[in-house]
Amino acid sequence: MCGIAGWLSYSQNMDAQRDTLQRMTDTMALRGPDAGGLWIDGPVGLGHRRLSIIDLEGGRQPMTAMHGGLREVAAITYSGEVYNFRELRTELQRRGHHFETRSDTEVVLRAYVEWGEGFVERLNGMYAFALWDLRTQELLLIRDRMGVKPLYYYPTADGVVFGSEPKALLANPLVPRKVRADGLREILEMVKTPGHAVFAGMREVMPGEIVRINRQGLFRRHYWKLEAREHTHSLDETIRHTRDLLEDIVDRQIVADVPLCSLLSGGLDSSIITALASKKLLAAGKENIRSFSVDFVDHGSGFTGDAVRGTPDAPFVRDLVEKIRSSHQEIVLDSRELADPVLRAQIVRALDLPPAFWGDMWPSLYRLFQEVRKHSTVALSGESADEVFGGYRWFHDPEAIQADTFPWLTSVTGKYFDGKPLFDPGLLAQLDMQGFLHDSYAQAIAEAPVLPGESAVDRRMRQMSYVNLTRFVQTLLDRKDRMSMAVGLEVRVPFCDHRLVEYAFNIPWALKAFDGREKSILRAATRDLLPESISERVKSPYPSTQDPAYEQALREALAAIQADRNAPVTPLLDNDRIQQTLARPLGSVSPMYERMGMELVVGLNTWLGEYDVSLEL
Repeated sequence: MCGIAGWLSYSQNMDAQRDTLQRMTDTMALRGPDAGGLWIDGPVGLGHRRLSIIDLEGGRQPMTAMHGGLREVAAITYSGEVYNFRELRTELQRRGHHFETRSDTEVVLRAYVEWGEGFVERLNGMYAFALWDLRTQELLLIRDRMGVKPLYYYPTADGVVFGSEPKALLANPLVPRKVRADGLREILEMVKTPGHAVFAGMREVMPGEIVRINRQGLFRRHYWKLEAREHTHSLDETIRHTRDLLEDIVDRQIVADVPLCSLLSGGLDSSIITALASKKLLAAGKENIRSFSVDFVDHGSGFTGDAVRGTPDAPFVRDLVEKIRSSHQEIVLDSRELADPVLRAQIVRALDLPPAFWGDMWPSLYRLFQEVRKHSTVALSGESADEVFGGYRWFHDPEAIQADTFPWLTSVTGKYFDGKPLFDPGLLAQLDMQGFLHDSYAQAIAEAPVLPGESAVDRRMRQMSYVNLTRFVQTLLDRKDRMSMAVGLEVRVPFCDHRLVEYAFNIPWALKAFDGREKSILRAATRDLLPESISERVKSPYPSTQDPAYEQALREALAAIQADRNAPVTPLLDNDRIQQTLARPLGSVSPMYERMGMELVVGLNTWLGEYDVSLEL
């Protein structure tokens, strides 16, 4: 797992731009703390920062491949993991390739030399990379099917600037720190448009996309998309095949030459991954999995259930640890510290954006990952199971299912994703937020594949799955990636394996929810691995602090912004509404949804100041 950066300019020799390339690459140092390198060939320069996971000595980058032992034919700067690299390596060896390292990077590079652009369809993993073909003088930017790993680019008059994060591009003088109306809309609404980036002119390589740049221009194509296919398995066969897939996925993803652990919440998803990893490691004669959970000071004694989160995590974590005997550590966080402005600035610099939604979950994830990184370099996560198997409450809420908008913005949950109340109504009208939301949703629905002859219910639930898998999950994967890589921790997401996603996407809803519960198939496929308490547990999101000290710190930050006439965010705000919010008694603001507006204002102010952003609305 690493950070990449680069610049292609057909009118220049990149030797003259070595200093700029180095600055771009240096911005990725937190993603790759172990090593770095530059490679230049005429019009192109590739930069790399490495987090060593597999073949610690031999996997240095950028890496080149020879043809016939005579000349270099291709070069790569690569971020991620290809989990089937051993099988591909064996096949390539049969075809006459000789390997100098044990790394998956060399496998990817030689796979391109052997099979050309079509090689990417053979990869199973999470990855983002740039590949330069010295023979054709073409650059390929490629991202994994589910978009687990990020990759941004900025087209120029004669090429492209690219990197794992916007900060790598912003280090190049060609890329402006400018945000227009479409970028601000993406910040203010819980909607992520595939391919869009907040900074003007910048784009993100879409999940499952290849971007090809040559002297004729820039060309894009998808090598993978979700497709509608007939599901022919019975209920029992579906449960069994789901389990087989999970067994194989976890078996592939526990491969690492560095310490590995799991992130355990006591929920169904993380417990399944932790239990399967424990089983696989013990069967191979290795040490049991090490697991980590997060909680807040006094959270257990002071926990109060609400409409979204009914139970604390700690008792369920203990149940699984007792069953599988993992080596477990609970990370306990101080709530007030999560509002520390220094920590907020670190998070903004990790994101290159304001932490717009989920509030205290950003800093708590950051602190959790910091502690985990002291013991492990790779962690397994249960992320994305809800999108894949229909776990969120909106999958089971008739109002959300029938609504003509994104389901997470309806009913009870919609309040948790609205950070706009403290912003100037005139600004929101100028931005036409309702029109933006309507158009974004219409675009997503128009993309959703259709299976001829399927029922109206199955068609609607397929649409629900599609918008969750292509819109909502991307925000979660971005959050996970930025917070983990900011501390040099690789987090793997087994539920994003494209084979599992494709299979579950096409399970008819009557089978997917056969017992009337959320994630029915997943529950049935793994019941033997888990304590009954976890198998029967109702979905509970990532924990949020209920300590009023956090709200108090947030109010103080908001009050400081209001008192500062030069605060960057001031022109965007409704000051009367802010005064009303600050005048309310402490504790009268909901622990989650009414707090969201304060979170967004404070985060946006930090971002505008840290990045010296120019708003052109």
